[in-house]
Amino acid sequence: MNIDGKQISAEIRSEVAAEVAKLKAAGVEPGLAVILVGDNPASVSYVTAKERACVEVGIRSFPIRMAADTSEEVLLAEIERLNQDSAVHGILVQLPLPKHIDESAVIRAISPEKDVDGFHPISLGKMVLGEDTFLPCTPHGIIQLLIRSGVETSGKHVVVVGRSNIVGKPVANLLIQKAAGANATVTICHTGTKDIASFTRQADILIVAAGRPNTVTADMVKPGVVVIDVGVNRIEDATKKNGFRLVGDVDYPAISEIADKITPVPGGVGPMTIAMLMANTAKSAANTLKK
Repeated sequence: MNIDGKQISAEIRSEVAAEVAKLKAAGVEPGLAVILVGDNPASVSYVTAKERACVEVGIRSFPIRMAADTSEEVLLAEIERLNQDSAVHGILVQLPLPKHIDESAVIRAISPEKDVDGFHPISLGKMVLGEDTFLPCTPHGIIQLLIRSGVETSGKHVVVVGRSNIVGKPVANLLIQKAAGANATVTICHTGTKDIASFTRQADILIVAAGRPNTVTADMVKPGVVVIDVGVNRIEDATKKNGFRLVGDVDYPAISEIADKITPVPGGVGPMTIAMLMANTAKSAANTLKK
């Protein structure tokens, strides 16, 4: 059975829209600044989708486009300006950045109070400690997919394939918390793991974020597993108008035959990332009412 990320993300966006309407009634209009440096086609596509979602839920969008040769100094100055702008509740810098800019320095420059991507070291530290903070959007989206699909995580063995700072590490940390949609026993596999299949076959819930097609095949999972496929890979396909199709990191056709639940690609995890970004922006705006 497919876990429908499109439907679940639509539910969340509807909830966010209702929250935004309440905030506006209280005199606060949530605002999200999205900075795009350069014109990487994938980044342009992601940013456009984020700005479209802002319109849908009623969040004010501040699109900021900067040339690919923009200096790190100029970018950091722009972030500081946005940190001081009370109309902006969330700041997102679309990654990856051009090679001459230090991504770590840029992430650290964003005020933790406006870090709606959840990548600032302070946000991540609070997440690990189980304190209230902005959670990284894709890992938080995965947790919401599990909760809203009725997947029990408490006491289950979750195997995460991939140890990126964006997905693998944070989702593993979220799943070990004593909280709803968590309280699991977690194993992390990565490029240094010997015999990954011996671990993935033990998984009650398998989260794959490796960035490579067919990382996990049907012989590597047990029947009845729940599979969350985070990967998005372009595969050449002459039958498609644009010349390619999108696939995940697992062998979806074969594994869907034996899995209890599985996320498709596209239409699984992807829509959740933007939905959680909208939720974090609304949360940041709501926080200003508590001051």
